[in-house]
Amino acid sequence: MAADKATPPSLDFEMKTLDGKALDLSEYAGKTVLVVNVASKCGYTGQYEGMQALYEKYKDKGLVVLGVPSNQFGGQEPGTAAEIAKFCSTKYDVSFPMTAKVDVKGTTATPFYQYLTKQETSPKGAGDVSWNFEKFLIGKDGKVLGRYASSVEPEDEALVSAIEKDLAK
Repeated sequence: MAADKATPPSLDFEMKTLDGKALDLSEYAGKTVLVVNVASKCGYTGQYEGMQALYEKYKDKGLVVLGVPSNQFGGQEPGTAAEIAKFCSTKYDVSFPMTAKVDVKGTTATPFYQYLTKQETSPKGAGDVSWNFEKFLIGKDGKVLGRYASSVEPEDEALVSAIEKDLAK
């Protein structure tokens, strides 16, 4: 827990995990966090593999990958929490944290996503999430370092470089 560190505004939120437990995002203060809204039935679902590989490669250096299921884009995450958890563990061996299914755009978006989507970032700026597997990179200092479109793979050179640069701080 980050009790001795000031919680940056980007992580001053609570969510629920897929198994219904409280998840205090302040636990990730001082870490590099890649936040990705995910879905099981999307053309980008294969990105779970790259997300897991990133997590395994860098978790001991301070990277957290946070999967955030949402059913707002084409109804591509229709499953229950238990179904999502089973899909992720059996198909992609996901071991990174996953939140409960939430809205990530519009007036019903969870407060965490309301905050993230108001930040002016690059390569993609502020505004609603466009589709599944959009990525937000939060630095160790709590600043939102970047926002990447769904088409940007987790192994993308620019994204990995940004992660490595922040982890080296």
